[in-house]
Amino acid sequence: MKFQSDLFETAITGYGPGWVSVRGQRIEHSLLLHSSGERSQWQCARFEDLGSAHFEPLAAAGPELVVFGSGARLRFPQAAWIRPLIEAGIGIETMDTAAACRTYNILAGEGRRVIAALLLEAGALAPDRLK
Repeated sequence: MKFQSDLFETAITGYGPGWVSVRGQRIEHSLLLHSSGERSQWQCARFEDLGSAHFEPLAAAGPELVVFGSGARLRFPQAAWIRPLIEAGIGIETMDTAAACRTYNILAGEGRRVIAALLLEAGALAPDRLK
C-alpha cells in the first residue's frame, strides 16, 4: 500500500474516551475531517441530536466516501438523514467512532477523497489508542 507524504497532515494520531488527536492536537468535540486537510467542528454532541441538516454539507463537499463514526457503539443513521449523500452518489460507511478513525486513516493514506464525520460523545469512546 502506498502512503502519501501529506497523510500526516490529516491523520488521526490517537483517540480515547470523548476525544481524537489530529497532528497532535487533542479535539474533544464532534468533528468533520477531510482528507484534503480541512477540518471543522460538527455541531452535534449526541447521536440523538443528529438529523439531515448534519449530513447535507457532507454531500455538498463532494467526497467519494463519508466514514461516519456513530459514537461508542454502532448506530445507523436514518435513511432520510443520508438521502443527500445517496442522491449525489456518495458512499457512506457507518461504524463506531474508534473503527471510523482507523478506517479514515487507511482511506486517506490511499489518497481517497474521504470525510470522517466523527461523533464524539464525552467519555463514551472505548479507551483505545492508535498504535
